[in-house]
Amino acid sequence: MAALSLSSSLFFTSSSSNQLKTTFSCFPIRQISTIFLLYPSKNTSSIRNKLLRCRNSFSTHVSASADSPVASAPDEKIVLPTNESSDGLLRIRHTCAHVMAMAVQKLYPNAKVTIGPWIENGFYYDFDMEPLTDRDLKRIKKEMDRIISRNLPLVREEVSRDEAQRRIMAINEPYKIEILLSIQEEPITIYHIGNEWWDLCAGPHVETTGKINKKAVELESVAGAYWRGDVKKPMLQRIYGTAWENEDQLKAYLHFKEEAKRRDHRRIGQDLDLFSIQAAGGGLVFWHPKGAMIRHIIEDTWKKIHMERGYDLLYTPHVAKADLWKISGHLDFYKENMFDQMEIEEELFQLRPMNCPYHVLVYKRQLHSYRDFPIRVAELGTVYRYELSGALHGLFRVRGFTQDDAHIFCLEDQIKDEIRGVLDLTEEILQQFGFDKYEVNLSTRPEKAVGDDEIWEKATSALKDALEDKGWSYQIDDGGGAFYGPKIDLKIEDALGRKLISIYPNALTLQNYAGDFPLWLSPIQARVLPVTDVQLQYCNEVGKKLKASGIRVEVCSGERLPKLIRNAEKQKIPLMAVVGSKEVETQSVTVRSRFAGELGNMSIDEFISRTKTASENRTFL
Repeated sequence: MAALSLSSSLFFTSSSSNQLKTTFSCFPIRQISTIFLLYPSKNTSSIRNKLLRCRNSFSTHVSASADSPVASAPDEKIVLPTNESSDGLLRIRHTCAHVMAMAVQKLYPNAKVTIGPWIENGFYYDFDMEPLTDRDLKRIKKEMDRIISRNLPLVREEVSRDEAQRRIMAINEPYKIEILLSIQEEPITIYHIGNEWWDLCAGPHVETTGKINKKAVELESVAGAYWRGDVKKPMLQRIYGTAWENEDQLKAYLHFKEEAKRRDHRRIGQDLDLFSIQAAGGGLVFWHPKGAMIRHIIEDTWKKIHMERGYDLLYTPHVAKADLWKISGHLDFYKENMFDQMEIEEELFQLRPMNCPYHVLVYKRQLHSYRDFPIRVAELGTVYRYELSGALHGLFRVRGFTQDDAHIFCLEDQIKDEIRGVLDLTEEILQQFGFDKYEVNLSTRPEKAVGDDEIWEKATSALKDALEDKGWSYQIDDGGGAFYGPKIDLKIEDALGRKLISIYPNALTLQNYAGDFPLWLSPIQARVLPVTDVQLQYCNEVGKKLKASGIRVEVCSGERLPKLIRNAEKQKIPLMAVVGSKEVETQSVTVRSRFAGELGNMSIDEFISRTKTASENRTFL
């Protein structure tokens, strides 16, 4: 019922009264290998990289000229600027929000304005007005173009708070009064577009509307949004737009957007019948047979690697007495992310949001000698976290998911080696799925935290030492640690060049492969297709032999061969074994590879051998 998250994190705890967990969190293959620090006492793959190179022409480098979404990267790439890298772009986007608001109020005089900031790829503005349609967006864009063409100046004015309030009341903008009350700075600043429209704003903006390239601006969508994000307040109309410095950048962004749509894991999941979220509850995932097979393969890969690295596997309950979460600190620091408690025979129980306390209980079941350390345990543990329905998003934001959660109990002089081991393990798992680009952040103590300064400094220093020993460059995320300890976060770059951290691999895997899985990961590796129904019996015999050899196969019939082939292509099946009268006579199949094309006729045994070898080596057939 949950999205799988391959994980490896680190926690450290001292045996003293001030316990601290230092976590290493690696997302999206999200290893949570937790290292528990104990003081001695007498009681104690290559094919994936080829696919990525073929498709990864979108990123900070975005292809503007690729005709096909899976075409090879062109020789010339457009580097899309960001708000951080281009002050001019930020000014353009902020000004576009004001121009859009001015256009809306010209076309819809009764519309009330609220806020309109720049965002990552453009801007938006919220209006209290009648619902809008796509046709309305076209009208608004035309009006924006007229305002831009008039080359109106943007003029900054400073006024007193009383004067600002007087002007707002004069034009009957109630939301602006609320915004004014929230502004702490003095004086109040206003930006005018010519002498026709103004807004409370701190800037910055371009000098005139003519500085905006109207052909590099597009209105994208309209959505509902509650005022101040409060469901008890009015529903507003939020118009999203994108703005760039020139037309080429806009074209590249739109191409990127189309590729992102093509790779949307929700659409792929539906098209390939991998998973669904049923009426049983939002954010609770149902894995269908093919999706479950992908999850099974990922889990087996995870188990194999962890056991090779000296981890013992655990399985622990999904629920525990509420007192456990008081002891762990979750009720004090994480309560807003936890489901309500349930009463069973006059005792309170809690669905687990994390696995850490369970693993501690397993460790505490007996005394350990210092010779026993390090002790490494790992679990694919399903957890449940409360999310508002409006925040749920496919497999990316759910209420129940399974994460790889590992904990290491070790002595102080073993810390550095154990952290380094987790970094190596993380790197190995990432490479299994073709991820070789990532940004490393060391997240330090947040404002609300447990433990004293000394052990926080010791834990942070241990993470730094391990990173330096690994040779990874990293950035400091000041105050970004968990309440129980500092952590190392890996932001993985996906096939679209986006840096993602809180991502579950099944979702991420769907999007990076665009559902076009390599042979070793594909839920169905081969389809056996008869030319006519006369060959169906032989096809079934071939299917049984392939299954007995461990190949994931299905036999499809009932349509003309060209349609059977088209259907297999749509379902992104890696191999097709076509059977006609000749193949029946020679006890063979004619093989077609999705990646390598026609492979010709081969015996059943040869087909089995080559398929298994390619799958094990993670190569093409």
